Amino acid sequence: MAKSKTIYSCTECGGQSPKWQGQCPHCQAWNTLVESVAETASNNRFATLAGVNAERGQVLNLSKVKTQDIPRQPTGIGEFDRVLGGGLVSGGVVLIGGDPGIGKSTMLLQALCAISASSSVLYVSGEESPQQIAMRANRLTLDTHDVKLLAEIELEKIVATLSAEKPQVAVIDSIQTIYSAALTSAPGSVAQVRECAAHLTRFAKSTATTIVLVGHVTKEGALAGPRVLEHMVDTVLYFEGDTHSSFRLIRAVKNRFGAVNEIGVFAMTEKGLREVTNPSAMFLSTHSANVPGSCVMVTQEGTRPLLVEIQALVDEAHMNPKRLSVGLEQNRLAMLLAVLHRHAGIACFDQDVFINAVGGVKIDEPGADLAVLLAIVSSLKNKPLPIKHVVFGEIGLAGEVRPVQRGQERLKEAAKLGFTHAIIPKGNKPKQKIDGIEIIAVERVEQAVEAMRG
Repeated sequence: MAKSKTIYSCTECGGQSPKWQGQCPHCQAWNTLVESVAETASNNRFATLAGVNAERGQVLNLSKVKTQDIPRQPTGIGEFDRVLGGGLVSGGVVLIGGDPGIGKSTMLLQALCAISASSSVLYVSGEESPQQIAMRANRLTLDTHDVKLLAEIELEKIVATLSAEKPQVAVIDSIQTIYSAALTSAPGSVAQVRECAAHLTRFAKSTATTIVLVGHVTKEGALAGPRVLEHMVDTVLYFEGDTHSSFRLIRAVKNRFGAVNEIGVFAMTEKGLREVTNPSAMFLSTHSANVPGSCVMVTQEGTRPLLVEIQALVDEAHMNPKRLSVGLEQNRLAMLLAVLHRHAGIACFDQDVFINAVGGVKIDEPGADLAVLLAIVSSLKNKPLPIKHVVFGEIGLAGEVRPVQRGQERLKEAAKLGFTHAIIPKGNKPKQKIDGIEIIAVERVEQAVEAMRG
């Protein structure tokens, strides 16, 4: 028997190489080439390109295409619907990724049970047996009378079952376990994941079936498999959170039918995932008195403003000073310390600086700069910030405090939660007074430090 020819495929871009290399020659990513079996080309691979048996496509005038509101299918979980943009879309394909044990299968089983009351659903399990899924449903006390279950990993059988059952919503758990008999490579390989996802996506679009794909993630937290997987689907969601904590976040990083960077907040309980109605309370610590190094900021996650406590600990360094940031960008911390020294005259070159965002939330926006800077000054000087103060603003290298987006919504959220003072960029100062909160507008870093002291 002839030995199968192997190739090396990039997990980032899907590019192929005849031999292993440390760096992908296509996208220049390091250590992303994995071995797989080379697939044989079909005999008529280029037939359509040559014009054989090809039909002319229908060309439309864009101005004459009629548009209509996209109907939504509520999932019965309000926070999940928020991230999806209002609910599931007919014919849409959703990809959900997250660490093992984070709660992906639990949430989808809860959603399917709620949807089954009004629509036909199918749960395709490639990792768990029907008995395991039934045990989870019993533990969560879910009504599963109208939920259909299929334990299968062969793509052709799954598609045939979907065609016969005609469910309105189908869950594939997970895409890495599905394989196509047309390919010789193993399940989970780049070729199999890409081909199976493409077939399921085409089936969803042609039959108006909503398909939810569950995806594994790498140790870096990115979706496993080729990056083209994210381009095929309509919506990409990520589960975030520490498995040792009861809180979970689900974030939309791509959504063709809604806003991106929306988040849903959940708490993991014995009865499954429960929605958190006031997520700001989850990210605020409860101190009996004001403590140095604590500063509350308002971050913007999609259309939702959230109050998050930023904590800083500045301590004398006995050897090389350490810089550690949890939940915030590490490189930005070094920049803020340099700006603080240059423009406010406060040096931390002989101090260890540790920054933490309470609750395990990850903040990517630069609007956290001013809160981080004031928390550092508060810890260094051992002086708490005034009570009921909230802060947001971006810091520039020239020492200016730059405005951020949606400043009005941030201030209204802070006022609603009882905060009475806000240190904000001058560019975000509202034209009309917001009841219950006093605005302190600053233009420079040194002004913000003085406002904190007084």
